[in-house]
Amino acid sequence: MHQSMIWGVAISAAQTESAHDSYGKGPSIWDEFCNKKPFRFFGKSKVKNSHHLKDSADFYHQYKTDIDHIKYIGFKHFRFSIAWSRVMPDGVNINPEGVEFYKSLIDYCLEQDITPWITLYHWDLPAALEKKGGWTNRDILTYFNDYAMFCVRSFPQVNHWVILNEPSVFLGAGYLFGIHAPGRKSFDAFLKATHHAMLCIGMTYRSIKKEFPQHSVGSSFSMTQIDPHSNKSRDIKAARIADLLINRFFFEPLLGHGYPTAEVKRMEAIKDCMLPGDEVLLPTPLDFIGIQTYTREVFKYHPLNPFLKIKHIPAHKRTIDLTAMNWEIHAKSIYANIMKIEAYQLNIPIIVTENGVAFEDEVVLGRVNDFKRIHYFQTHINEVIKAKNEGANVQGYFAWSLIDNFEWAEGYQPRFGLIYVDFITKKRILKESAYWFRRHLNSSLYA
Repeated sequence: MHQSMIWGVAISAAQTESAHDSYGKGPSIWDEFCNKKPFRFFGKSKVKNSHHLKDSADFYHQYKTDIDHIKYIGFKHFRFSIAWSRVMPDGVNINPEGVEFYKSLIDYCLEQDITPWITLYHWDLPAALEKKGGWTNRDILTYFNDYAMFCVRSFPQVNHWVILNEPSVFLGAGYLFGIHAPGRKSFDAFLKATHHAMLCIGMTYRSIKKEFPQHSVGSSFSMTQIDPHSNKSRDIKAARIADLLINRFFFEPLLGHGYPTAEVKRMEAIKDCMLPGDEVLLPTPLDFIGIQTYTREVFKYHPLNPFLKIKHIPAHKRTIDLTAMNWEIHAKSIYANIMKIEAYQLNIPIIVTENGVAFEDEVVLGRVNDFKRIHYFQTHINEVIKAKNEGANVQGYFAWSLIDNFEWAEGYQPRFGLIYVDFITKKRILKESAYWFRRHLNSSLYA
């Protein structure tokens, strides 16, 4: 471990809280997505094994136990999200019980000398706002800004704020491919939602900093290393286009570079979503960049693809070193992505706001021997430290995740936690990876 780094652990509300329809909470798009039934005799549930987020880890009632575990392991920083529909059931009106829950959670963190980092949006849009168009409705700028400012004003003791979690994922999976909530499949909707999300980051950043200039405000971005299948120029171009679509499109507008559309003409349609003056609102001087890396992907040229002329090579066709998500384990990807961000010369801190791995863990004689997860963390953290030692302005690392959780459309089979959760009894068992972190975080090298 590196003594000058921030070391933390992360969760999200929708994936861990349970209490999905209690204490005044309204439905989110993920509640509704889980509730969707197959059409008559055809199709299947949108979530594997018809799992529902209501059956998750019950963090709502067990947050003190979980924070005690954070303290025991030795993490000094805890990133979690606020469920918008818990504090505002319809996206607008206040639910005092929801506000009080987060106040108590934050207070307990601070009592235990753990610094809270709050994510304002981790994919669980209030269902009432989706009925008004969700992220495709430009009014989302006002709804989100009002919600964000209410949270920041309500919890002034929190100094670290993450605006949106991984916009590329919730926009692509939710509005283009339909595999995540709200389950829409529309290229036009995807472009509108993307532009509005980018504007929300800029607008919300400025609102918070105007009223609370001392706060540290950033946003987190999914960053996947993209490699070409071969050294052929056509494959290299295919990888460059994939990188544009998966990474750069959701990041570069905030840097003042505009949307990178030159190589993919169809993406220029996003300009139709812009109003006069939007190009001035997009560039945002974030206080930190959160990057979230789990794997890498490989692409090749494919002449039969009518849209992009590229083809994705699935990880299982390239390696046997896979996670429970069928993602390739490739530690060097996190180094590559840190250095890629560093190359923009932003001169602001880079925080690894998520990094972790899912396996199908089992309890044997009361223990969870997740040695593959330990190896994953060892190798990935080594790559983070390598980047730092080579001059990258990386200042923090958050492990994903503290506890096993509802893994979106994958349900409960993939387990990311340092702590095993029995989803029936809600009992917690610290995995060997938690004890590994405890040994390292409590060593003399950690401060």
